[in-house]
Amino acid sequence: MSHEAYMRLAIEAASKNPDSPFGAVIVDDASGEVLATAFNEGHKNPVRHGETAAIYDLAEKNPGVEWNSLTLYTTAEPCPMCAGAIIWAGIPRVVIGTSAETLKKLGMLRTEIPIHEVVARSAFGEVDITRGVLESECDALYEAVG
Repeated sequence: MSHEAYMRLAIEAASKNPDSPFGAVIVDDASGEVLATAFNEGHKNPVRHGETAAIYDLAEKNPGVEWNSLTLYTTAEPCPMCAGAIIWAGIPRVVIGTSAETLKKLGMLRTEIPIHEVVARSAFGEVDITRGVLESECDALYEAVG
């Protein structure tokens, strides 16, 4: 599958919470298997953003997972909490749909610390960041909330 196909799965997950449409998918790079899919469930738990929910769910289901062989797809640029979770988990690749700049324009950004700054200040771990995959489709999720 391509970046676009995995991002479509993240968009589908995000659609499950139209008021806060943040979705994430974690993929095993070697097999292409989707290991976790999640969406923002902040109404149940304030730290269950799409990315953290996917990480928590994968860790529970598959405690022996090789985190360094995964890619996380997310419909929007991760907040600092989610970026930190990605670093702590050791996920080396993140693919982003909507940028933090777009979220800010739409009034949805709460913390203006982009993922690349969180990664740069990390004492360990490198994260390869790919931006703008299905950006217009992801942007539409957040425009609909505004």
